Amino acid sequence: MRAGLVQLSVGDLPVDNVAPVRAALRAAVAGGAGFVLTPECTNCISADRKHQHRVLTGEADDPVLALLRDEAARAGVWVLAGSIIVKTDHTGDDRFANRSILIGPDGGIVARYDKIHLFDVQVSETETYRESAGIRPGDRAVLAQTPFAALGMTICYDVRFPHLYRALAQAGAQVLTVPAAFSPVTGAAHWETLLRARAIETGCYVLAPAQTGTHPQTTGRTRATHGHALAVAPWGEVLVDAGTEPGVVFADLDMAAVDSARARVPALTHDRPFAPPGRPR
Repeated sequence: MRAGLVQLSVGDLPVDNVAPVRAALRAAVAGGAGFVLTPECTNCISADRKHQHRVLTGEADDPVLALLRDEAARAGVWVLAGSIIVKTDHTGDDRFANRSILIGPDGGIVARYDKIHLFDVQVSETETYRESAGIRPGDRAVLAQTPFAALGMTICYDVRFPHLYRALAQAGAQVLTVPAAFSPVTGAAHWETLLRARAIETGCYVLAPAQTGTHPQTTGRTRATHGHALAVAPWGEVLVDAGTEPGVVFADLDMAAVDSARARVPALTHDRPFAPPGRPR
């Protein structure tokens, strides 16, 4: 299977993001991809919660998701909507879901994953994020079955929590998806290292489409992201790095490489029980 990793620089109006997302998907298909992955926040990047409530919708009415489903069916390919930000119907909680959606080649939705770990950090004196103020966390790991691989679905900040990836791999995942809109500061320091570590620990392919550059904003503060969409092989080598420009990069997946890496270092079978620190023996 050839995977096409899409790198985008979307703005804060979902309707304006439809055209560039369509162009990227068609470029991926033209390059031979049977599995196309878009980044986190494919439909909208904004730090302005009031603006988000004005322009975002429920899943059924999101124009970018509708486009992705139409394009998947049109081309007969698998598509991962890395994530879309959508309204939900939880009574008493008006926060959004940050949701990754796997779409089959008939345009149908195969699996959904809501981001578990939320980015509440201060990365510098001038750069602070409180994702939990606007996003309600998910509480369930998701393993999706496809004809070409078992996919463990995650999003961005999840990558700092290796137990999630180990659980997915031990449940059968062969490919881990990590769509992201990584901060430029943390991206420069940690992005590649974290992705390679998750591949090495699990013997999985890691596919990480990314947002990049300075994002067009009609309201609120300016947003920028790291870019460098990556595909990492099960042995830990980087197969492709998209750099910092929007576009599509490709990686050819062979599940025999997963079997080989795990046979060489079968760490997924070597777990041992242990008492936590500080507990008396």
